[in-house]
Amino acid sequence: MTASSKQNPKPVTLERSYEGTPEELWELWTTKEGFEAWWGPVGFRVEVQSIEPEVGGSLSYSMIAAAPEQIAAMKAMGQPIAHGTTGTFTVVEPHKKLSIRHMIDFIAGVEPYEHTMTVVFEAVGSQTRMTIHFDPHNTEAFTKMATEGMESQLTKLPGVLLERRKA
Repeated sequence: MTASSKQNPKPVTLERSYEGTPEELWELWTTKEGFEAWWGPVGFRVEVQSIEPEVGGSLSYSMIAAAPEQIAAMKAMGQPIAHGTTGTFTVVEPHKKLSIRHMIDFIAGVEPYEHTMTVVFEAVGSQTRMTIHFDPHNTEAFTKMATEGMESQLTKLPGVLLERRKA
């Protein structure tokens, strides 16, 4: 654990409510098609190589900068425009709770470390409240960037849910 994470041991918490069922949101987290439909900040996309939503199951995907401004930003930070990410499902309670432990090993000049994210799904009328908790990263700056990235990708969910209902 680094000095900055010792100073900020509380997880980051983001809560959003979406028109839809816990089952619909669960599918977006636990299937290749669902995950690829929304994961990644605006201007990024992912390609899933493996997704096995069971305790001990793997999650492996490539995060790819897709929009010109994101490609330029990644290059300006000295980061590759695409990188692989791996994780393991550690909690799988269908339609209720999901935890994934990611290996953060793609940041140039940073020693690899594990990072846990937990998602809780709760039906509230015709909506689902989705609460995401994740560990702070190794620096405050990276925690802020990861939080902004998650907030960005969460903006994709209403449109994805609507499109899937139309299909």
